Amino acid sequence: MELESLVTLTTGITLLTCALAVMGLHSYAAGRAQRAALVDRLSAAGRLPSAGRPRRFRTLDRRLRRTKLGRRLELRLTATGLDVTPGEFFVYMLAAVAGLGLIGQATLAPFFGPIAALLGVGAALRFLDWQRQKRIERFINQLPEIARIIANATQAGLALRTAIGMAAEELEAPAGEELGKVADQLAIGASMDDALGELADRLPSRELVVLVTTLVLSNRAGGQVVSALRNLTETLEERKETRREVRTQLSQVSMTSYAVPVLGVGSLFLMNGVKDGALERMTGSPAGQAAVLIAFALYAVGFILIRRMSRIDV
Repeated sequence: MELESLVTLTTGITLLTCALAVMGLHSYAAGRAQRAALVDRLSAAGRLPSAGRPRRFRTLDRRLRRTKLGRRLELRLTATGLDVTPGEFFVYMLAAVAGLGLIGQATLAPFFGPIAALLGVGAALRFLDWQRQKRIERFINQLPEIARIIANATQAGLALRTAIGMAAEELEAPAGEELGKVADQLAIGASMDDALGELADRLPSRELVVLVTTLVLSNRAGGQVVSALRNLTETLEERKETRREVRTQLSQVSMTSYAVPVLGVGSLFLMNGVKDGALERMTGSPAGQAAVLIAFALYAVGFILIRRMSRIDV
């Protein structure tokens, strides 16, 4: 009897294990089918990110993303639209900093090696700010078209969510990419306020804030979004022309701000070219080092002041 009970128990456990295995395989197959269907829908909508090139420095990238510095760097890179991971940018920046330090030390004097390295770090961060600002400017130039497409879609009876998805499909980058992110967030259940608020945080500008506020209030209160967007489109077109005129008028001042530090660095090469070893002798004493640091500080102050004086918010 005991043997028969043991056989029966073993058989029951075996059958239960087989049943669970079959259920697990069925769930796995259903999950893969759902994932394939989702990939097909996103590919048809043009919102599926491409695999792209193979990523480098993956281990460093994973570790860097866990730190506060890495997360901030990732946000800045996302705002620029560059196809670079935080790990790749960090390695490239270190390589550029090391190269500039060696060049400054070899061509000028050993004292200028650390200074050139610090300038390399500042130049890398400035490059990110420049790319981010350029992307914001391109997005602002597309805002009238965005408002026009959404107004036409809502006037045709489409929902605001559908209108945003339609604008994402028709517009080029960066507007198409950014609106695609908003449409994807709305598709997975995010609210209109949160999705558009994240868009305004990624690309901060007065024009975008006005557009986001108009869409949020119209969606929340159920107002006449078509007439509001029509008026907003005309206003954005006028602001676009005004910004272009102001930028043209201030182009000479902007070039002057960059010419000031370039002249300072060029004077160092000129001094060293006229008399070989002059910079090394000058920076060999504390007084000479202090004079060089003060000169660099004054050039930096001049650059910042010229940029501040030429900044006109439209």
